[in-house]
Amino acid sequence: MAHGNMGSAQRRSDAIALARVLCIGGVVYVHAWTGLGGESLEAMRGTWQENLRWVLMEVFGRSAVPLLGIISGYLVDGSRRIDDWRAHVARKARTILLPMVAWNAIALVLVCGAALTIGLAAPIPRSVGWTLQELLILSHPPDINVQMPFLRDLFLCMVLAPLISRLPVRGLLGVVAIAAAGHVFAFGEPLFLRISILMFFALGMIARRASLPERIGATAMPVLFAPFAILIAVRIGLDFRPPVEGAERAFAAFDLALRVAAAAFFWKLAWTLAVWPGRSRILRIEPYAFFYFAAHLVVIWLGGPLLGKLTGKLGAPLYPLGLLLQPVLVALIVIPAAALLDRHAPAVASLLSGGRLDRRRTAERARLAVPSGPERGTAGRTNLPPAPRPTPEPSGPSA
Repeated sequence: MAHGNMGSAQRRSDAIALARVLCIGGVVYVHAWTGLGGESLEAMRGTWQENLRWVLMEVFGRSAVPLLGIISGYLVDGSRRIDDWRAHVARKARTILLPMVAWNAIALVLVCGAALTIGLAAPIPRSVGWTLQELLILSHPPDINVQMPFLRDLFLCMVLAPLISRLPVRGLLGVVAIAAAGHVFAFGEPLFLRISILMFFALGMIARRASLPERIGATAMPVLFAPFAILIAVRIGLDFRPPVEGAERAFAAFDLALRVAAAAFFWKLAWTLAVWPGRSRILRIEPYAFFYFAAHLVVIWLGGPLLGKLTGKLGAPLYPLGLLLQPVLVALIVIPAAALLDRHAPAVASLLSGGRLDRRRTAERARLAVPSGPERGTAGRTNLPPAPRPTPEPSGPSA
């Protein structure tokens, strides 16, 4: 029985790591380089290449990202370290907020610097206020690192975690309802830029208490794929039609339902991959996932025009090939750069990865990815936020 529990804990830990790689890789499609903007991009609406880009955005990007919030809530709800609120907030500021600011500063220097010096089509500093917004994301999303509001709002969820984790399931459902209403009726700003993240964070806490990872994992794939496929097909169909005036709230509610269905499907996919013999190849990438998430927009801003010289802009014959390969191409740049930085400047690598990219931890994850029987360790470090410490019990403490 103990071996069974340990095996289940290991599979869950691997599934969390795999889900993060899948979700964060999918985010690249949301921000994929097109070479077009404004009216030129709008003029491509309805073409097969723009439709392909939109499908990839919805299926692998926006639809998968909510699972990251659910995983974060799941992990933090099992942690005893949140009992000390000050230490918990300080730790999350160091592992989420500080890397966010550091990467925003890097983006300002590199992207704006390239715009000013070599004419890169990118934003340039307009005022001190604009620069502070880009750096700190005070009240609205930035123009350059557009993925960073997730980390900003995730940090706020972590600040609230010691309080809402004390709520019973009924109270957590109340948090879910309030956050869902905020998404539908467009309130929550400027405190939360995307209040739906709080909804998924609270759902993650509920998932832990209801043993949903194992229950969803035991559900047949077609049962989870069918609602996701139907809803995503409807969503894509609606995206290709003119907006219906007055239907914004209904569309927002539908969007939440789609994201919940997507999170369940992608978790099932990760749960299935967690017993795939080749999973160790993906697990070796996972320690770099946070670094990848934080760096990918800088790479796309700077590298997109170079890719465009090979494949052309959106509409060119070879553009679809470059589009499909963008997550892999970004990884081929980011992962070696992160490994090199970790080797020669580990303190900087630790800062930019929120403490995740420690060489010893990376080596430990690679070692744990090699099957060695039911007695092997149960959980390595994972990203966004840290995963549970090794424990044979599913309800053990989290880091």
